[in-house]
Amino acid sequence: MNRPAAAVAAGEDVGLIDRFLEMLAAEAGVAKNTIAAYGADLRAASALLEGHLGNATADELVRLGEAWMPLAASSAARKSSVLRRFFAFLVDDGLRADDPSPALPRPQAVRPLPKTLDHTDVDALFDELQRRHDAVPLPQTLRLIAIVELLYGSGLRATELVSLPRNVLGRDEPFLILRGKGGKERLVPISDRARAAVRDWMAHVPSHAAYLFPSGKAHISRIRLYQLIKGLAADAGMDPTRISPHVLRHAFATHLLEGGADLRALQTLLGHADIATTQIYTHVDSRRLVELVNARHPLVDLTVPSA
Repeated sequence: MNRPAAAVAAGEDVGLIDRFLEMLAAEAGVAKNTIAAYGADLRAASALLEGHLGNATADELVRLGEAWMPLAASSAARKSSVLRRFFAFLVDDGLRADDPSPALPRPQAVRPLPKTLDHTDVDALFDELQRRHDAVPLPQTLRLIAIVELLYGSGLRATELVSLPRNVLGRDEPFLILRGKGGKERLVPISDRARAAVRDWMAHVPSHAAYLFPSGKAHISRIRLYQLIKGLAADAGMDPTRISPHVLRHAFATHLLEGGADLRALQTLLGHADIATTQIYTHVDSRRLVELVNARHPLVDLTVPSA
């Protein structure tokens, strides 16, 4: 098999992969977890090609794609994307003269609709929180109320929520500035209800605690957060498998969109880098969309010409 002329010699994959990952690390906004995932995909591809990924031919990449056929379409698409970016880096840095990545497969991954909750489900959760509060307003109940208000009321990610600092509402402003995925900052509005719930809970947070939801010297874990939410759902008469902190974030987005929120505004609230990610929430009730067109379109008030 004839290989293209390139500055890459066989067996240099380890060094090339390391250089590529170093480049990613130097780029603002590339998370450590993303870099680690890219490295794992590249090393696996290199192993399949016996250490010749850096100077792979188009035929070898076709063979690589065939090896991915048993994988889910989303996994194969991710691997192809990583390799395309890797070969573009090699060409840009003069490490090879050609880019064989067009030979990689482009599987069409069908993105599943996010799990969400309807308004009845949300009402059931808050009814259970109110029942607990009315019985005995224990600190753990006040904590859970604050957690649910922030997850459903502001669409926070689980990691963002558990790592909130204790003084997050120090100036009592109606918004937070969060550092989300990739280190990107975004402004998150906080409702009056959520601010009141946080204030109630803060009365029980030690003044020396670094986090709003402390646990020992750190904050509660994501696993503990999941357990709290699922326990609340079970007590509210819901199937715990239907709910998680991320499902509450999905419900926040879906219900805002159903209420007429602009997609671009929703993108900002959720902290999505690409609006294509936000567009998945357009699975709103088709009847509401029809009613919206019938009620709001400028043609509604025009008389239909008679035959």
